[in-house]
Amino acid sequence: MLSQIKTFLIYLFLMAFSFNLQAQPIAGEISRKQKSSPHIIVEPENNITDILHISQPEESEPNIYFEADELLSNQKDKTIEAKGDVVIRRDNLTVFTDRLIYFQNDDMIMALGNVRLQEPDGATIYSDEVNLTSKLTRAEMNQIKVIMRDESKLWAEHFHKKENDNKIMRYVTYTPCDCCENGQSPLWRIRARKVTHDALNKNMNYNDAFLDVKNVPILYTPFLSHPDPTVKRRSGFVAPKFGRSSYLGTYIQTNYFWNINEHADMLLSPTFTTDKGVLFGGRWRQYFNKGYLKMEGTYLNDDGKNKHQHRGNLFATGRYELNDVWIFKTNIDYASDNLYLKELSLDKDDQAWLTSNLSFERFKNRDYASIEAYYYKLISYDLRVRNFREYERLKYNKPLVVPLIDTEFISEPDAIGSYYKNNFSFASLYHSGGMKSQRATMINSWNLPWTSPFGERYKLVASLKSDAYHVEKYLYNINKKDYEGNPVRIFPQLGIEWRLPFVKATETSRQIIEPVVVGVLAPNGGNKSNKIPNEDSQDVSLEDTNILDLNRYAGYDRNDTGSRISYGFNWNTYGNIMGRTSAFLAQTYQLNKKTSFGTNTQNEGHLSDYVGRIYAAPANYLNLTYRFRLDREDYKLNYSELSARLGTNMLNLYVSYIYLQKNNNASELLSQRKELYTSLRAALTRDWSVSIYNRQDLVRGGGSLEHGGNIIYEDECFSFITTIKKYNSNNPDLDDSYEFNFTFYLKTLGGLGS
Repeated sequence: MLSQIKTFLIYLFLMAFSFNLQAQPIAGEISRKQKSSPHIIVEPENNITDILHISQPEESEPNIYFEADELLSNQKDKTIEAKGDVVIRRDNLTVFTDRLIYFQNDDMIMALGNVRLQEPDGATIYSDEVNLTSKLTRAEMNQIKVIMRDESKLWAEHFHKKENDNKIMRYVTYTPCDCCENGQSPLWRIRARKVTHDALNKNMNYNDAFLDVKNVPILYTPFLSHPDPTVKRRSGFVAPKFGRSSYLGTYIQTNYFWNINEHADMLLSPTFTTDKGVLFGGRWRQYFNKGYLKMEGTYLNDDGKNKHQHRGNLFATGRYELNDVWIFKTNIDYASDNLYLKELSLDKDDQAWLTSNLSFERFKNRDYASIEAYYYKLISYDLRVRNFREYERLKYNKPLVVPLIDTEFISEPDAIGSYYKNNFSFASLYHSGGMKSQRATMINSWNLPWTSPFGERYKLVASLKSDAYHVEKYLYNINKKDYEGNPVRIFPQLGIEWRLPFVKATETSRQIIEPVVVGVLAPNGGNKSNKIPNEDSQDVSLEDTNILDLNRYAGYDRNDTGSRISYGFNWNTYGNIMGRTSAFLAQTYQLNKKTSFGTNTQNEGHLSDYVGRIYAAPANYLNLTYRFRLDREDYKLNYSELSARLGTNMLNLYVSYIYLQKNNNASELLSQRKELYTSLRAALTRDWSVSIYNRQDLVRGGGSLEHGGNIIYEDECFSFITTIKKYNSNNPDLDDSYEFNFTFYLKTLGGLGS
């Protein structure tokens, strides 16, 4: 910055001669109105530098742009003076001042009055006077103020820049907090007798530094050092975490960050505990030109009563673009046993299954393809307590899927708008209990969307599904022998969808009512359940999201047999300024009372249950979504799900309720469930807020599954969060356990947590 000002003034002085800008013994003047352009571009020339006996730089310097109301040259005193709204621009640096004087004999420059320097990094420096000497390699400023890009502030009584670009500031005060106009001190600040900027090593070094909270010193250090703001990452220790748990005892986690290179880093996080020794942990991240890989995990040698001595977990995610159409992705979730994540309060401790997969995906125009592999690990302790037999069956018969291949090819629309769709799927499953199955499925369909002149919307679909299986050791019925064979299936379907939206508009709102009818023609039976295992279509439910679909199963192993007619309506209303409310209600009539999907969802009979959805957001203070399924005979709720948020930022209530009737045909993991979650958050002041929550089980004798809350203080420079919760578990080792933690964070400095 200083060298730029010097170069500008030298060239400005020479231009006064080269362009005859009234450089006379009596001060001359140039008015901005007399210029042909609003600024001057000053470029170094060899002849000019030769005249002044200044060495020519090896590389050409950037252009300098100058603006001023007046330019005065005094050859008698050997000074050049610029007055009134002086602006100097070079690269990303801009200098504003009321007055600028260049003393040629002393090689000194003075900027006087409202000096403001805008640095390339977004910081702005304020001062009343700047002195530059020794060919602009040294600078002196007094009483400076700096406002950084993140609104942090710094004051210094004296600023000195050395020839090696090192900077020294004395009696420095720094804070990211807002400073009140009435003179009150900020919430916290750092004071130092001396601050030195090591330009070569990019370090900020402090001498005699104090941390003040509301003008009260609470921490002193004779020396403190940290990287300057230009350093994005650097190896070093990170603030530790500490705490206590019933499993680990008292512990402290130390963190060391290793900046391997610009695209890779590692965080080493060993935790020293009083009861379990050392818990090793770490994280590694690598970024590539076309992807990334992140891995984190822990390891513990548990020599106590736990039957798993070597315990640990590994979570990994990655993505890489192989070329313009192929993408590789991976997700690995592993834990040594079903209690490890809960006992250490790690991520994903509330999941029933840990799923790991690798995949290759292809995207090109209207086509898609994927090749995947899946591995599952059961960690549900609730299932173990509720149905130990089912838990053991799933644990020792868990599947390995490799490979799973899916492709979808869609043709271009023809003259009438119809197109062909081809889906192919191949899956190979290996159960740890010995059962094996391979499936190849092909679905060919013809699709025709059409809109009539009256606004009716039609969609005609004709499809043919073909399946071929190879099955080994499939036990359909306990009293029968294992089945082994190669069953095949062919399943045709014909579907038509009709919609007719009616619109009514007023000055304040618009309403849309849209009746919907979907007809499906398909054969009855043919699923061959005694020969084909059900791997991907077990957990089925009739919902508002699938009642109008041609195939209501999520997978391929079961066909949605039988002909049916589904009918319903959509209703939406929109406000001209804000607000929206919608409702959906539908039902299905089955020509055959017993169909595959109806039997699995306990909807045997001609008519299915009613399914619907209500969404209401009339204003910013209300957002509600309600989904339900009503019994077709007595209108009792078989499924109910509510999610509602009421209130403003000052006071906010959130309610979530779910009721799921037990389905004897579904997996044990989806047994009857009735749960209520409520949370209340209140903003007491601008900075203080409090929240409480409760998760209540309404089925098995009632009782709270989990409840807690937190108190938060957060302003522009400081945050403090205290959280407490009580977790009730079926596991005696985890039951009635409390979890308490707090986080203390100072903006730009970091913080501590437990």
